[in-house]
Amino acid sequence: MKKQLLLSVLSSIALWLLSVPAAIAQCSICTKTAQQLGEGPAEGMNTGILYLAFAPFAIIGYIGYRWYKANRNEG
Repeated sequence: MKKQLLLSVLSSIALWLLSVPAAIAQCSICTKTAQQLGEGPAEGMNTGILYLAFAPFAIIGYIGYRWYKANRNEG
């Protein structure tokens, strides 16, 4: 039962992330740089920024999952 809940939550999150339009993930300096590069390289820059932002969230999520799994039967 818990595996089905976890799977449905993860599937929902994955579908939501795939349906979100391209995010603008640039600071003001990166925005000015991207404007000078043109449309194609700017999209690649956005993708790279989002990719780099995903890694810390994935690590924290993995640590949180392991912590939850280790402590769920206590108490």
